[in-house]
Order: sequence, then C-alpha cells, then structure tokens
Amino acid sequence: MNTFLHTLRIRATERTMCTIIFPDSHDERVLEAAKILVQGKIARPLLVCSPEDISKVSALGLDCVQIEEERAADLGKLLLELRSSKVGTKDELTLEMAHDLAHDPLFYGMYLLRLGQGDGLVAGAARTSTEVLRAGLWLIGKAEGIQTVSSSMYMLVPSFRGTPSDEVLTFADCAVVPNPSSEQLADIAIAAADARLLIVGDVPRVAFLSYSTNGSGGNNQSTAMIRKALELVREKRPELVIDGELQADAALVQTISQRKAPDSVINGSANVLIFPSLDAANIAYKLVATLVPGAQALGPILQGMKKPMSDLSRGVTADAIVGIATIVASQVSHVAELA
Repeated sequence: MNTFLHTLRIRATERTMCTIIFPDSHDERVLEAAKILVQGKIARPLLVCSPEDISKVSALGLDCVQIEEERAADLGKLLLELRSSKVGTKDELTLEMAHDLAHDPLFYGMYLLRLGQGDGLVAGAARTSTEVLRAGLWLIGKAEGIQTVSSSMYMLVPSFRGTPSDEVLTFADCAVVPNPSSEQLADIAIAAADARLLIVGDVPRVAFLSYSTNGSGGNNQSTAMIRKALELVREKRPELVIDGELQADAALVQTISQRKAPDSVINGSANVLIFPSLDAANIAYKLVATLVPGAQALGPILQGMKKPMSDLSRGVTADAIVGIATIVASQVSHVAELA
C-alpha cells in the first residue's frame, strides 16, 4: 500500500469513527469499498438504497437507509424554498422536478448530510461532477468566507525526485471552475495549499503552471492572468511558498528549474500544481493516472464546502474510493477538532 494511504488509514483508526454517506449503493465498486472501510475500521459507510438494493446491501453487513416518503416530501419543500428566487426564469424548479430530485439518492444523501445524519459524503461513481456539485451547492453550500468552490486531485505517483517512497502531488482545479479568473486562480491555490497541509501534512510548495516560464512564451492574456493570481496570493498569504508562471518540468525537476527559473523559490520541488484551466487540469490528471504505471488519482476532493465531501471520477476503482473516503474522514476529524 502507498505510504500516504497507509498513514491516512492509521490516522483514521486512531480517531472516533465517522459516518460517510454513499448515494451510489447500486455500484459494485462502492459496495466493495464500503466493505473495506468497515473491515479496516476506517469509517462507517451509510448507503442510500432503493427498495431493490436493500436486501443486497444488508446481506453484505452494511448500513443502509431507504428513501422515506415523509422525509422526501420535506426535502422537496426545502428545494422549492431554496430555489424560490429562480421562479419565472429558465432555472425555475417546478413541483414535479422537486419531487423527482427529492427521490434522487444523490439529493437525498446530501439532505441527510445537511441534517447531520452523516459527517461527510462521497458520490459520483455513476454521476457527473456537475450533478454532484449542484446537489452540494444547493443543500450544503459554501463554507463561510469562501468565494470560489474548487477541487483537488491527490495524485499518487512513483518517486521521481529521489524520495524514499511514492510521491503525492496535488492537482487543482480538476472538476469545478472551467476558466478561472486571476481571483479564482488565487482562491484555488490557497484552498489547495491549505487542504494539502491538512491532508498530506507536509509544507505546500505551490506552482502556477503555464506553457511559459517567467515570460519565455511572451506576454498574453494567459500569462498575465497567472502573474496577477500570483500577486494576489502573495498579498493574501505571504507565508506560502509559491511561484509562477512555470512550465511543468521547471516546477517539478530541480535541474530544469535551475536552467529555466534559477531564482524560483520552488526550485523544482513543487507539490501543488495549479493549472490555468479545467481542461488542462482534467486532461493532465487522467493522462498521469492512465499512462504512469502505479499512479493513482484520488478525488476530486471538493474545497470550500460547509461539510467534507468528494466527487468521484466515473472511472474510479474500489481501492481509490477507499482512499478518497479516508481523505474525507480525515477532513471530518479536522472539522470536529475545530468545533
């Protein structure tokens, strides 16, 4: 097992076991992951079940909750109330739509999280990121003071810088903000750095990635946006180790950094990579996960929500779901310590 995952599991078993809600109870990968979480005493999975899934889930010794009509009716009313400002617009929520969403395991699971029936949520094995984020924003919402909700992937890759074990790289934003502004890039970088400190426990070393290193590609809208984001982060969080714009090799390899960016505070040691667009980040993480033997992608872990939650790639494995749930459990413990 990867050293990072092993450490996370040890941490999880040292704390009071938290409840993680899984809306995708029909998915075999989720059921397999749930069994591992129970056996390892990492977290208590609570699966949202349709009537046809209950017997199967119960036979596996897993806890499940069926959608109850009375609670679904309350959820439908809440959804109409939350979306009342959209009446008369193209985004209006009708009674029929609210009824259908209230019986959707994803929205029902988010409602349970809102009510405190669980401590965190992991969803998306069979749903799109857009669906998971919409349900989360409607029913859970942003944490206080957060302007930009974003996400990070935790990429477990074989050692390439001489470290004794596999490395953990943070990729952001891979799932939420399609074309971030300078202000949003700054928010994403700060959120990703803070999350890494909590989840991985090492010092975040943040690089704003680009096709250009320190102006080598000329001045254009993309590089200007990154430089502005860097200024904003340094104003808000001067203690962060951060630099940009940097090409990926200059951010990750010391010898290349010394040639391309000899004055960079990163010096080829970046562990948090901030991509200029959702396209770039999503393509990069899927390429690494697909082409690098032994690589594993955990996430996306949503950042900036009131409660810990993660969206899953629909190509996720059962082992990755266990890793993601363990990360969410570590976030739950941190929230409890702050409370």
